[in-house]
Amino acid sequence: MSKKIICTGRGGTGKTTFVALAAKYLDFHPLLIDADSDQNLADMLGVDLQKEGIRTISEVLFDIQKGKTFKELSTLSLPDKIEYLLNTSCLYESERFDIISVGVKWTKGCYCMPNNVLRNIIPKLSDGYEYTIVDSPGGLEHLNRRIISEVDDIFVILDPSKKALNNVERVRRIASEIGIYFNNLYLIANHRFKKDLEKSLQNINGNYLGKIEYDPYLEDYSWSGKSLFELPPDSPALSSIRKILIKAGYKVR
Repeated sequence: MSKKIICTGRGGTGKTTFVALAAKYLDFHPLLIDADSDQNLADMLGVDLQKEGIRTISEVLFDIQKGKTFKELSTLSLPDKIEYLLNTSCLYESERFDIISVGVKWTKGCYCMPNNVLRNIIPKLSDGYEYTIVDSPGGLEHLNRRIISEVDDIFVILDPSKKALNNVERVRRIASEIGIYFNNLYLIANHRFKKDLEKSLQNINGNYLGKIEYDPYLEDYSWSGKSLFELPPDSPALSSIRKILIKAGYKVR
């Protein structure tokens, strides 16, 4: 069965790093969905989507709403048109993972019909993968189109701040409000947590899984545009995320 995962957290906590490295360990050709407005998941995997001619979902919906789609698609129904464009224009496929970006380009007007169609197409697409991992912003607001309405696990990446702790309950509330159903909510500390603060996470209403260790390799790889998949075996972030996934019950490579 397809397993669906959401990773969320405030900006700069390391959630996109977590998604990229989790995809490396869940080595079953996962589908990655970048729902963050920063749209840097592909960059961390060494992929330039614009150079590859890959468009975001929002760009495709924008063109459909404005009637800018290809003439040869004019005879297709709206669901078929969106599904065709998502598969041909928005999905980047590689040997180790596939990735699709939601994007942020919207215009005034009603997206009700495209959004309703999207709610069916994305789950249908993700069902073809053993793992789907969603990189979401600091709440789940950007998933309010219910791109995926049922998930197995939500991983919340925290920095040592009151805002980060408040975000945990915010995630629960928003998930309930917009109808996202999940089995587990896990807490993960980023590298900035000191030991005494890290211990306090065990008392929060959530399953604390561990800490992403500080990794000097990450800045070098991010700056140079190298894929995090190529981090060396002694990478502290790599090994700590592997332990976290095992603790959550995942089978890793």
